Amino acid sequence: MKEHTNNQTIQIGRGAALGLVLSIIAIISVSLFIFKAEPHIPIFASIVVLIGYSVIKRHSWTFIESGIRNGLKEGLIPIFLFLLIGILIAVWMQSGTIPTLVYYGGQLMSVSFFLPSVFIITAIIGICIGSSFTTAATVGVAFIALGSGMGFNPAIVAGAIISGALLGDKMSPLSDTTNIASAVSKVDLFEHIRHMLWTTIPAAVICLVFFSFIGNGENTGGTGGFSELPMVLKEERMVSIWALLPAVLMFTAALKRIPAIFVMLIGIIAGAIMVFILHPSVSVSELMGVMQNGYQGQTGNEAVDSILTQGGIQKMMWSVSLVLLTLSMGGLIQQLKVMESLLDAIRSLLVSTGRLFLATVFTAIGVNITIGEQYMSIILTGQAFESEFDKQGIERKNLARVLEDAGTVINPLIPYGVSGAFMASTLGVPVLDYLPFALFCLVSPLLSLFYGFTGISIEKRT
Repeated sequence: MKEHTNNQTIQIGRGAALGLVLSIIAIISVSLFIFKAEPHIPIFASIVVLIGYSVIKRHSWTFIESGIRNGLKEGLIPIFLFLLIGILIAVWMQSGTIPTLVYYGGQLMSVSFFLPSVFIITAIIGICIGSSFTTAATVGVAFIALGSGMGFNPAIVAGAIISGALLGDKMSPLSDTTNIASAVSKVDLFEHIRHMLWTTIPAAVICLVFFSFIGNGENTGGTGGFSELPMVLKEERMVSIWALLPAVLMFTAALKRIPAIFVMLIGIIAGAIMVFILHPSVSVSELMGVMQNGYQGQTGNEAVDSILTQGGIQKMMWSVSLVLLTLSMGGLIQQLKVMESLLDAIRSLLVSTGRLFLATVFTAIGVNITIGEQYMSIILTGQAFESEFDKQGIERKNLARVLEDAGTVINPLIPYGVSGAFMASTLGVPVLDYLPFALFCLVSPLLSLFYGFTGISIEKRT
C-alpha cells in the first residue's frame, strides 16, 4: 500500500464523500431499525467501510491510525468524566444525597397545578440523575397513572414529563449528552451548561405558562398523593438534610468554575465521607463494590428500587464503548475530509451567523431523523461545523448549545428514534400523540435560531 504522510492534503470528491455518508447512514439505519441492533456494531461496520475506502485509495496504515487516534483524543477527558459520573451517582445513592434531593423535589408537587408541577419535578429529578430515560421510567410512569386517575389527557401529561426530563438531561453535569456536546465542541462542561441557560430559561418559562394554561381546563379531581416514593425514602431512613452537603459542595465548586474533573472528585469524596457518617454499618469493601457495580435499591418496593438502582463504573461502559467507536468513526471522517467536501457545496451560503445556525440546527435534526441516534446527531454535527464557527470567530460554546437544542432534545420526537421509541413504550403514549405537547423539545431549536439571527447571546472571539 502506498505510503502517505499524515501532513498530505487529501482530496475527496463530493460524489465519493456523499457515497460514504449515504453508506454509513444506510448501515446504521438498517441495523438499528430492521435488525434491531445496538448502535455499536453498525458504527463499527461503518468504520470498516471508511478503512476500506482508505485502503482502496492507497492511504497508509499510519494515516488511518492517525485519524482514529485524533478522533479518540477528543474524547479522553469526557470518557474519564463518564467513569467519575458513574462513581458519583453510586456514592450519592449510598450516602442518601440523591434520595434526599428526590424527596424534597417531590414536596413541590401541587395537585392544583398538576402539569406545571410534573414539569418542574421531572426537571429537578432529571438534573439530579442526569438521565431522561430513568426519570421517565420511574416518576414519569407514576405521573401518567396519577394524571389519568385525575382526568388529565395522557398525551398532555406525557408532554410535560418529556419536557421536564429533557430539560434535566440537557442541563445535568451527570448527563452523557451534556458531556458529549461539550467534548465535541471542546468547551468546558460547566461553561457549556451556563451558556445553555440562554435557551433553557425562556423555554422553561414558555412551558410553565403553557402547562398552567392548558391545565386549567383539565379535571383535577381528588387524589391521595403523587407516589409512594417520598414515604418509602423516609421510612428507609434515606433522607437526611446532611446528605445534601456533597451536592452543596459540588455545585459551589462548579459556580467557582473549578474544572469538571475536580468538581466530580469533590462530589465523590464528600459523598463517600457522608456514607460513613450517616451509614456507619457500610464497610469500605461494600462502598468500593457500589462504586464499581452501582448502588442496588433494596426497599422491597419495585418502583422505588428502580429509581435507586443507579450508578457505578460498569453502568457507564455501554456509553463509553459507544463514544469510543463513534469518535473513531468521526476521526476517520475528519481525516478523509468527508464533511469538508460536502460543506463545500453550501459553504458559500454560510455567509452570516444566522445562516450558520440554520445549517447547524437542520443538520442536527436531519441526523436525528435519518439515523434516529442521539449521540450521533451531536458528534457528527459538531465535527461538521466546528471549523465554520471558528472561521466566523464565534465562540464554540454557541455550537455546543445548538447541538443540545437541536440534537439532544429532538430525538424523543422521532417515532423510530431511540428515545422516541423508549418514551412511547414506557409512558404508553404514541410519539405523534405527545409530540404537540413536548413543548420544551419544540421550542429549544427555535430559540437557537432566534439567537442566531438576532445575534443575542452570541459571543465572538476578540
